[in-house]
Amino acid sequence: MLHSLSGRAESAMQARLLTVLRDQGPLPRTELGDRLQVSRTTIAAEVGRLTEIGLTQETGPAQSRGGRRSTMVALADDIRFVGIAIGATGTTVGVTDGRLDVLRTEKVDCRIDMGPDVVLRAALDHVRRLLDELGVERPMGVGVGVPGPVDFGRGVSVAPPLMPGWDGYPVRDTVSRELGCPAVLDNDVNVMAVGELHAGVARHARDFLFVKIGTGIGCGVVVDGELYRGVNGCAGDIGHIQVRGDGRRCVCGNTDCLEAYAGGAALARDATEAAERGRSVVLADLLVEHGRLRAGDVGTAVARGDLAAATLLRESGQRVGEVVAGLVSFFNPGLIVIGGRVSGLGHALLAEIRGTAYQRSLPLATGNLPIVLSELVEAGGVIGAARLVSAEVFAPAVAT
Repeated sequence: MLHSLSGRAESAMQARLLTVLRDQGPLPRTELGDRLQVSRTTIAAEVGRLTEIGLTQETGPAQSRGGRRSTMVALADDIRFVGIAIGATGTTVGVTDGRLDVLRTEKVDCRIDMGPDVVLRAALDHVRRLLDELGVERPMGVGVGVPGPVDFGRGVSVAPPLMPGWDGYPVRDTVSRELGCPAVLDNDVNVMAVGELHAGVARHARDFLFVKIGTGIGCGVVVDGELYRGVNGCAGDIGHIQVRGDGRRCVCGNTDCLEAYAGGAALARDATEAAERGRSVVLADLLVEHGRLRAGDVGTAVARGDLAAATLLRESGQRVGEVVAGLVSFFNPGLIVIGGRVSGLGHALLAEIRGTAYQRSLPLATGNLPIVLSELVEAGGVIGAARLVSAEVFAPAVAT
């Protein structure tokens, strides 16, 4: 069995060293010293201490650059993190190594509106099974993402519109207690943005936006390579920006929110209406076949040449594009990544978002602005959650 590691970084220097090894992989001691701008003696002492407490290991001599060969340093082989990405209609759990490479993932069919006790119990049952299969007695840490506002410092959800029963529930502390390790909680969009930063199309970007289109809509904001949460953790809540509409009521209680027209639930509702009112034979057939329609069925109908579905997709993409154009004018990002379950509608949706955003933004802001689809799919939430908790675990322990 792989055992949990009780050691924690004891200084800011050790935390920086662990972060470099997490993000860059094994490096020679000499290169670590160059990157951290400290002497070889300091690096040797810090690596020695981290090896003593089980966080790093030496993996043999480095390639010679002339003179005495340096020693390769890597994160310990038995470091394991857990990522739990909870969505409105399902959850993905996974286990990573210290470099956040995903070792195993599993999907859990469990709706968020079933409440925290049911959802967390199902997720933790699957996590324990994965840990058993990998021979891990206890992970070093677990990160959790949920589809709603989060008080990051307290580790609780705060008045989440899509999550009845979750308001104030101690998600972080519950998961930490159940798995016997440190835990962090953040909203799913921030978690996915961090996943993109680490292993996705944004891994070389310093300032970018991650727009998640799922049952809800949100935006992760990364500034100078760091996640920006805002004063109260509400940065990026773009799903409740008002758009042109007909007074449609949103789950938050307001009217004409973007989410009420372009979110996955909104698309499914509009598709069902089109099927039931005879505006789409294809959607009507899919409704009979599946019993209910989801956002993905709109993409299926579009692929079959259905005009009503194409109109739904076009209008959804245009509304998202209008909001994205406002974000571009305000934030001037270097990259925009579109992700989430509804992004599975693919390039037809992306084309509408791009076209509207480019048309409504100034050329200076969009001249070199890529707007692209995420390539991480389900893994993004697991990787992002694991990275968030790794930062917590690698940070120096604070004496109390």
